[in-house]
Amino acid sequence: MLEVWSDVVCPWCYIGKRRLESALARFSRQDAVTVKWRSYQLNPGAAKTTDETTRTMLARKYGVSLEQADAMQARVTEVAAGEGLKYRLELTRPENSFDAHRLIHLADMHGLQDAMKERLLAGYFTEGASIGDRDTLIRLAKEAGMTGLIERAVVATLEGDAFADAVRADAAKATALGIQGVPFFVIAGRYGVSGAQPAETLLEAIEEAWKTL
Repeated sequence: MLEVWSDVVCPWCYIGKRRLESALARFSRQDAVTVKWRSYQLNPGAAKTTDETTRTMLARKYGVSLEQADAMQARVTEVAAGEGLKYRLELTRPENSFDAHRLIHLADMHGLQDAMKERLLAGYFTEGASIGDRDTLIRLAKEAGMTGLIERAVVATLEGDAFADAVRADAAKATALGIQGVPFFVIAGRYGVSGAQPAETLLEAIEEAWKTL
């Protein structure tokens, strides 16, 4: 199993997902690898929804000018473009991702975890979707394939506290593993790779881990 701790509001996590996909596409035993997405929140205290932009949040958080915050976003946008991702960070808001993570756990029960993860990331970074808004999350879940009876489960999950313990358990395990930033890849339960490393680096780690199985 290949576990990935990441947050759906982390720009490097979407880049890391693409690089992992590139690495696995070149791995000879790709079909034998199961990817499990684990929850991690960069800002667990964030409001569910906000009118603040990530631009102003970055300037406030790091004590830099708005122009410097723009430069930070421009850099990550350029890196994302190199992985085929068209970021629109000017549309993003620093909202709470807890409910989004709960939906990823629900999706895992229905074999749609990767699709849910992808739709949330794409919605947030390329469309400026409100990641903490209930109706937006329901829409994104449907677009990820969670329709019919599963859609009822989506609504019930968001109306209650289902999978809250699972999200917290992932966070607790991250702490136990010493994870301080994401994305963080754990391969076969023993090899850790920190950050959105190049696909070649991830492939080397996967191949090395495979030799020990």
